[in-house]
Amino acid sequence: MIQTETVLNVDDNSGAKKVLCMRVLGGSRKRFASIGDIIIVAVKEAIPHHKVKKCDVMEAVIVRTANELSRTHETWVKFDDNAAVILSGSGEPLGKRIFGPVARALRSQCFMKIV
Repeated sequence: MIQTETVLNVDDNSGAKKVLCMRVLGGSRKRFASIGDIIIVAVKEAIPHHKVKKCDVMEAVIVRTANELSRTHETWVKFDDNAAVILSGSGEPLGKRIFGPVARALRSQCFMKIV
């Protein structure tokens, strides 16, 4: 589960390497985000001369969490780290390539370009 002040890795080639969760979208009292939720992030580390710069505030979708996620038939999925993909203003991924594994739960939440 992701909450405010959580540091996440970025899994695309937009130029950001680490981001900080500033806000979980989806309600005034929503405190935690899971896979597929959209959050507001601030870029903490970035590669020079790319699309995203340090201190930019953007939206991102969570693609991996270290907390386990239940699937059907009593199976659980757990990743090693927390990771997000930065979104553009229209909800599309900002980078062209996605690195690392991505949870299958994104398929049902209309993030087909990430999957």
